Amino acid sequence: MSIVPSLFGGRRNSIFDMDVWDPFKHFPVQYSSNVSNETSALVNARVDWKETPEAHVFKADLPGIKKEEVKVEVEDGRVLQITGERNVEKEDKNDTRHRVERSSGKFTRRFRLPENAKMEDVKASMENGVLTVTVPKEEVKKPDVKSIEISG
Repeated sequence: MSIVPSLFGGRRNSIFDMDVWDPFKHFPVQYSSNVSNETSALVNARVDWKETPEAHVFKADLPGIKKEEVKVEVEDGRVLQITGERNVEKEDKNDTRHRVERSSGKFTRRFRLPENAKMEDVKASMENGVLTVTVPKEEVKKPDVKSIEISG
């Protein structure tokens, strides 16, 4: 049974084989050309980037990944890189899989940070499958303004 019937009237193999219609399913997704097949498995690891008055804060959803499987690096040129790997679950020969949708493999996300980022003070933490990376901002030094008296 399907929530939206198949256009071709195909039969389902089991009661667990239910599809929900996705209107964007057949749209081509374009990722960066430097992403290889081995890293495409989790290339869609969702990351939010917000800027507060004190810092740039990144939050990445990484469900099922342990902090030991994630690496946060800062490269020259103010680039923050988050990499990791979700390993394939061991298969039991006696099990029958009806659907496999969870992805496994390597992922890489890179962000070029603005000039006000304090790259030497980056902190990262992970809780409940959410990685939080905090990049403090340098205080913006206000320019010294000197009034010049006009003679005349």
